[in-house]
Amino acid sequence: MSSNQLDKKSQAWSALFSEPMSELVKRYTASVFFDQRLWRADIEGSLAHAAMLARQGIISPQDQSDIERGMAQVKAEIESGEFVWKSELEDVHLNIEARLTQLVGDAGKRLHTGRSRNDQVATDVRLWLRSEIDQIAPLLADMQRALLAVASHHTETVMPGFTHMQVAQPVSFAHHLLAYVEMFARDAERLADVRKRVNRLPLGAAALAGTSYPLDRESVAKALGFDGVCQNSLDAVSDRDFAIEFTAFASLVMVHVSRLAEEIVLWMSQNFGFIDLSDRYCTGSSIMPQKRNPDVAELARGKSGRVVGHLMGLITLMKGQPLTYNKDNQEDKEPLFDTVDTVKDTLRIMAEMVGGEVDPATGTRTGGLKVKAEAMQQAARRGYATATDLADYLVKKGLPFRDAHEVVAHAVKEGLKLGVDLSDLPLATLQSFHASIGDDVFEVLSLTGSLNARNVIGGTAPNQARAQIERHRARLA
Repeated sequence: MSSNQLDKKSQAWSALFSEPMSELVKRYTASVFFDQRLWRADIEGSLAHAAMLARQGIISPQDQSDIERGMAQVKAEIESGEFVWKSELEDVHLNIEARLTQLVGDAGKRLHTGRSRNDQVATDVRLWLRSEIDQIAPLLADMQRALLAVASHHTETVMPGFTHMQVAQPVSFAHHLLAYVEMFARDAERLADVRKRVNRLPLGAAALAGTSYPLDRESVAKALGFDGVCQNSLDAVSDRDFAIEFTAFASLVMVHVSRLAEEIVLWMSQNFGFIDLSDRYCTGSSIMPQKRNPDVAELARGKSGRVVGHLMGLITLMKGQPLTYNKDNQEDKEPLFDTVDTVKDTLRIMAEMVGGEVDPATGTRTGGLKVKAEAMQQAARRGYATATDLADYLVKKGLPFRDAHEVVAHAVKEGLKLGVDLSDLPLATLQSFHASIGDDVFEVLSLTGSLNARNVIGGTAPNQARAQIERHRARLA
């Protein structure tokens, strides 16, 4: 056999071509060096397909037995690192099929009956992504538990709440952290919903039009744990909505991570001084020996752009594709793989940095955020955070809110002139702005009084925060 014939044979896909593929084209079109991570899904899907072919009488029981025996050896070789991945075989699918055929002969060649690489790869990606989703879900739960662990100790720790990055009203630190628990809880709901649409079987759509073989697609779906089959063969092989939708979910997760990371960076800075981080999550400076930089938080913030970029890339990848499958779709895997890796790694490290490490034997946490409650409280005293409380006090005395708002503005102006907080103004001075102000106003103007006054569902009162913590813990149990 000539070298050209050998080269063409190794391509494993057609005898139609009269010249071998150039080395540059091989390198440019090969995906095996990144899509080989699909190997488990590929073997799992192939075994289910072979079992169905045998049940339907399309291949013999002996062929099925040989395929199962060969796949077991392929699996062992990949797991041990002995498997040789070949770029000339393009992708994970042809590499596995070629090795299977070496091991079991014609039975390996019959495995591809009734399917195409188009529905095969769509199946493999869905199987792989479903498995990754099932690993990400508990990481989201761990992130929420880490936040709850810190919040449970700080229901009465007062910090300034901000709007426009200006001190607005006092809130409890627990209440602030619980806002992130809500975000990650919504992310978990979205992930569960995405999984439903990932979990549809494309296999059996073949190249694009279905197949003339009497396949039992529903039995394959059941064997592989899918909820059902894709109902249109054209859509089955060309659809990547599930990958885009997952990446959209991941982008929102990373946006939430990024917002938390940004606050951690701010809180750790000397200008805030609200928290400290364990040394293991910080780095130093090559020139400034005093520096402790929150690099983990900064990098998590930066990686959000990476994931959002992958979402934009996948949407752009699909926008100009006619039906059905096009080689463009080879480009869906690297952004999807990197998105999964980034989200998993980021959730793990952020949960540990915030909530500390959990001892698997005792369930206790060590480390985590070190909260500087006094610094938070001092910051809450700046910026006249209880001004709205004074306005509400006057409304309860009978003033219309807009009039009360005007009265308080004059009181704040006086405080600014004297350089003191509203709670530090003498009663006589406060009464000069409105005669209905009594000595009970000082409880209203206290930080604790402000927190306790907001005793409504969703409010920052400590007992409301404690109730929310218990609600979330029960949900995550």
